[in-house]
Amino acid sequence: MSNVKKKKMSELDRKVAFGNLRDFALTLGKIAILTGVGYVILSPLIGMFVNSIASTKDIYNPMMFILPADPGLDKYRLVIERMDYFRTIGADLIYTITLTLLQLLVCSMVGYGFARFNFKGKNILFACVVVMIVIPPHTVMLPLYMTFKNFNLLGLVTLIHGSPVNLMSTVAPMYLMTALGCGVRSGLYIYIFNQFFRGLPKEIEEAAFVDGAGVWYTYFRIMLVNAMPSVITVTVFSLVWQFNDVFYANLFLISENVVISKKISSLAGVIANQDKILNVTIQEQYVDAGILLILLPIILLYLLLQKQFIEGAERSGIVG
Repeated sequence: MSNVKKKKMSELDRKVAFGNLRDFALTLGKIAILTGVGYVILSPLIGMFVNSIASTKDIYNPMMFILPADPGLDKYRLVIERMDYFRTIGADLIYTITLTLLQLLVCSMVGYGFARFNFKGKNILFACVVVMIVIPPHTVMLPLYMTFKNFNLLGLVTLIHGSPVNLMSTVAPMYLMTALGCGVRSGLYIYIFNQFFRGLPKEIEEAAFVDGAGVWYTYFRIMLVNAMPSVITVTVFSLVWQFNDVFYANLFLISENVVISKKISSLAGVIANQDKILNVTIQEQYVDAGILLILLPIILLYLLLQKQFIEGAERSGIVG
């Protein structure tokens, strides 16, 4: 009996050891895959950061590999000065945050209406929302430009002002489009809110109505509170896309003092004219520093809301 027990114990030990070895190998494989994928994704940022802190000697040093021998932040100081970074980033953040808040309000209301109310033309209107997601904005850029260049809402502007108003070079077109549910990626946000509100039980609203709550009170104090996962998801998406948008900023000729992303295209020229740096390779170092400075608020935002964003994306119905 003792020999049988010893054999069974040895077999059990081998199975446990094999299981531990298998788990260890799987863990190593996962780490290797995640490290490789992470490096592929982050390698452009790592390359730009290394290039931006390298000195002029490091650029022409054939012995330099990956890390510069004489790193420094002098290029960041000059870029901050030439881009008027802090004032411009402040104006851009105010512009982005106000658009995001307006987009959250409008898109959540529209998504809630589609999810909870039945009315004539509902399917047709929701089809228009889907079309907003599918059709690229480049196909409607000319009508948008002509509309806001000669803005005349139902003839009221001509009646009051005497002639159409040119809204180019202002932020008014973006606020008008966002308020009317046609802002940057608004169709996608409406779809996300619609999917999430459809998944909430109707008993929540029925209990609120029985207690005497109206439609608006139920929406703002009950339904929107329960929709926080989708609110966080849409907030992060909207902030990132509004902050990085240059298509509408160029289309409506919005000043680069409001949209800091537009300054990247002219940064090399500014460095060449004001600082007499004509070497293209060195100019690229300053451009890389400017790009990283512009990305800094978005990176900080993701680090702060990473957990909530991932949970919200899983629960918001974005894949439903």
